[in-house]
Amino acid sequence: MANLRVTYDETADAAYVHLTDPGVHVKAARMYACDPAEVGGMINLDFGEDGRLIGIEILAAGSKLPGHVLESAERLDAEGS
Repeated sequence: MANLRVTYDETADAAYVHLTDPGVHVKAARMYACDPAEVGGMINLDFGEDGRLIGIEILAAGSKLPGHVLESAERLDAEGS
């Protein structure tokens, strides 16, 4: 299985799972918001120009993702600096 890049901003409690090749920046052309009430948080799916899923943003990530995923994520907040 491929290693996925995951970034996390604890201040915003937001994580992002990058599904593109490392080192390649692909701009999202469309975003699909998933906000079911029973989940208690928002998950956004980002798609590239070619229609491929390029990333997943998870808001309220601290309550949605396993701790080991957040602990190993690349930090984007002051704690990670």
